[in-house]
Amino acid sequence: MQLKLFLAQFNLFTEVEIDEAMLLFSKKTFKKGSHFVREGEKCSEVAFIEKGVFRSFYMTPKGDEMTYCFRFPGDMMAAYSAFITGKGSVEYIQALSDAELLVIPKDQIDYLLAKSPAWIHFLKIMAEQQYLELEERVFQLQRDSAQERYQNLIEEQPEYIRRISVQHLASYLGITQRHLSRIRKGVV
Repeated sequence: MQLKLFLAQFNLFTEVEIDEAMLLFSKKTFKKGSHFVREGEKCSEVAFIEKGVFRSFYMTPKGDEMTYCFRFPGDMMAAYSAFITGKGSVEYIQALSDAELLVIPKDQIDYLLAKSPAWIHFLKIMAEQQYLELEERVFQLQRDSAQERYQNLIEEQPEYIRRISVQHLASYLGITQRHLSRIRKGVV
């Protein structure tokens, strides 16, 4: 199972700890276009993506959707600020394809944290990774051209990026759909 391998790679947990944690996750399926969380909703669970692609986006005051993140199989996912604060989400997380998740509720995470310091260390690593991703995203938007950002996506997730709509990719890259079409054709 992908989640077991994901947890094992950190070398923090015994096999028994991983097996016990696996019992706390439940499977959820999502149809393309459905939401893991919507703006204003509380997020009280964390998900591991087994299958499918998700995008995180927010609505501008003009009503435009701004995609700022994609999540792929093997990734952990949550409306992180809403999960931490217990307040309503400022983002939407939407399935871009049919998807399967393993989810764990916040109270079960709290149980694991109370049971073993290894889980505290794991959550620290996850928070650090979120920060590094956010920092990299800000630097990409300020430093790299749209073509460089697109090339980076292609290198990281080639099989999935080609299946994401031009509309969502262009929003993520901060460019128009027409500009993205030119980039894809190799004409800038």
